Amino acid sequence: MEGVTDSGLAPLPASDRPELAARLRDALLAASFTADGLLDLLGAPAYAALARSETVPALRATRGDTPLETLVRLFLLQQPVPHARVASVLPVEDAVESGWLARVGGDEVAATVDVRPYGGPGGEDWFIVSDLGCAVGGAGGIGQRDEGVVLGVGGASTTLAGITVRTPVASALDLGTGSGIQALHAAQHATRVTATDLNPRALHMTALTMVLSGAPAAELREGSLFEPVADDETFDLIVSNPPFVISPGARLTYRDGGMGGDDLCRSLVQQAGERLNEGGFAQFLANWQHVAGEDWQDRLRSWVPRGCDAWIVQREVQDVTQYAELWLRDAGDHRADPAEYQAHYDAWLDEFEARKVKAVGFGWITLRRTAATEPVVTVEEWPHPVEQPLGDTIRAHFERLDYLREHDDAALLESHFELTAEVVQEQVGLPGAEDPEHVVLRQHRGMRRATKVDTVGAGFAGVCDGTLSAGRILDAIAQLVGDDPVRLRDRTPAQIRLLIEQGFLRPVR
Repeated sequence: MEGVTDSGLAPLPASDRPELAARLRDALLAASFTADGLLDLLGAPAYAALARSETVPALRATRGDTPLETLVRLFLLQQPVPHARVASVLPVEDAVESGWLARVGGDEVAATVDVRPYGGPGGEDWFIVSDLGCAVGGAGGIGQRDEGVVLGVGGASTTLAGITVRTPVASALDLGTGSGIQALHAAQHATRVTATDLNPRALHMTALTMVLSGAPAAELREGSLFEPVADDETFDLIVSNPPFVISPGARLTYRDGGMGGDDLCRSLVQQAGERLNEGGFAQFLANWQHVAGEDWQDRLRSWVPRGCDAWIVQREVQDVTQYAELWLRDAGDHRADPAEYQAHYDAWLDEFEARKVKAVGFGWITLRRTAATEPVVTVEEWPHPVEQPLGDTIRAHFERLDYLREHDDAALLESHFELTAEVVQEQVGLPGAEDPEHVVLRQHRGMRRATKVDTVGAGFAGVCDGTLSAGRILDAIAQLVGDDPVRLRDRTPAQIRLLIEQGFLRPVR
């Protein structure tokens, strides 16, 4: 392949030829080079293996000469393909001239970038453009690549896309855009999208992703964190999958933030509040340190800026050895000289020891700008399976906070509620026991929470269909169980509030 840039990376295709991008897009779609088309061609096992960066099953499945097999070999498996074969599928001469393809060997062409089909939430056929060999998910790691490489779609990026609140907004900011995945999603519901990145190559990739996907162009700005944003500029939505890895130094731009410990994530969260419009959301993926003698939840609460509600969910915790090994494999260090690998490993553990870090947490942080005098900050650990996408679930969480703030206990008892969809009741106890030890309400959608309730709470939730007020239901329960209705009204609102906060009950009027 011809030429490299000053950074040692291959030159990128031109992003200022929308007419060629449209022709390429039409050709890709005509050949069914889509997420569904790939699944049909490769079959589930080979398709899943490709997502793990294992190419042998896909190579075996593309030994024919159909247009789709040609494109898979070219863009996903990054194999040289005969010029004549590509010319039957793509406008090959224009693609070579514009830099999407390069001549190799005697009569072959090869892709200069990874072009990966990506299904949008509404069935859109999109394409994510990234550097060759930098698809995310392989067990072997990215390897000893130049620090300026731009990665494609990975689990972190799809997680952030899934948790993002998708209400229509005027302005959205994708901070640290990478290959443009979040900007692409935001363009579907934001009038104006701004994408920033410290790496100019990433901004170029984002432009390629947007134009090849047929999406409106984003405004691209180079710089770190909020540096490219004017002091008085605010947004309705801010999203970021930042370089959150807590590492000794900043070897790899795509993952290492270059600040000590978890300072990059802390700075990002703390600075976001003043960049949000009233009611606007800021949503991030982050890593945070578990420091000896310090409550990790208190640590994260201290990050939340003034004037913001927050919901912080810790999804996973790794001890420092697990964490170091994960990111050493990501960099391909486990394939290097054993002495070099040990030196890198020692450097990670030295860094953690100096900071008294015992473990590292990973999770989601959502802020919402609020005018409330007493913002609510919820920090919790939830390592259990959830149902993506969660954007509506997260939006509803903050709407419930508003409701609970606006309703004291008296107003709560006058309100009407209904049980949310797909909540079931489980009775837990010893076999043969006359009464259960406790009752559990369990969600089968969204966060899939489970919570213990007493018999009054279970009875209350079971009757809630929006017909009777909460107070009337409690009066009926009191009469049924022979309890004092006044006392029941006094002690039950706290349990009702918990069921509302966790999404088991929904106010109807």
